[in-house]
Amino acid sequence: MFLQLWHCGRMSHESLHPGEAPVAPSAIHCDQCQVFVVDADGRGGPTPVSPPRELTVDEIRATVQDYASATRNALAAGFDGVEVHAANGYLIHQFLASNTNQRTDRYGGSLENRCRFLFEVMEAVLGEIPAGRVGVRLAPLFGLNGIADADPAETQGHVAERLNDLGIAYLHAADTDVMRGAAPQMEAILPFIRPRFRGPLMLNGAYDPQRAAAEITQGDADLVAFGRLYLANPDLPERIRAGGPYNNPDPATFYGGGAEGYTDYPTLAG
Repeated sequence: MFLQLWHCGRMSHESLHPGEAPVAPSAIHCDQCQVFVVDADGRGGPTPVSPPRELTVDEIRATVQDYASATRNALAAGFDGVEVHAANGYLIHQFLASNTNQRTDRYGGSLENRCRFLFEVMEAVLGEIPAGRVGVRLAPLFGLNGIADADPAETQGHVAERLNDLGIAYLHAADTDVMRGAAPQMEAILPFIRPRFRGPLMLNGAYDPQRAAAEITQGDADLVAFGRLYLANPDLPERIRAGGPYNNPDPATFYGGGAEGYTDYPTLAG
């Protein structure tokens, strides 16, 4: 069991850390972005993110050390490893993407500089745990949460190649725009990821068991991750072995609420 380590960056709301604005590589507000918050009466729902402020260099260094601390905490809690979340428009992804990183210091501008934060995080994490117990999640063509990198293939391909050199346990490549109805992009992602990362590659994004098996059979992936399908099918391994049937996930219940859509999906036995 691996614990995913992530920092929201600008994808946050000041109510989650009262008196402090969200932080980001650059003070660029995402007008269309929303996050899930709970009000004083305990009701949850989406609300626009708060305007962020730019991290100082000292704060960047402190955040890098937070990842090391989080790794130690994960091991102390009994996890087998950690996955560094560098995807989905969160803090590390905000450093990588050219449109959300407008810094002019050593953490912005050139591709190497925009990648610096991620690889300082990786150095800190790998100082606490062997590389064979660390994964990284990327979303190479992610276009939500205000992310619009000028050349995602160059950026993400470079990242994949450098991660390959670190000998990590796996690279997790996600095509998560499909959550909002976008056409699958994995066929466009693989050409600049698969040749550069030669370790175990995990794919994610609107997969059903049949499509997942095909990806593995043809050598495009070594593993496939299920998210929404697992939410709706708590006994997913048994259902896959049986060839289905599968419960359909209910997106209206995602990200909050009570038992509905969380603990009330039936099992095959039920």
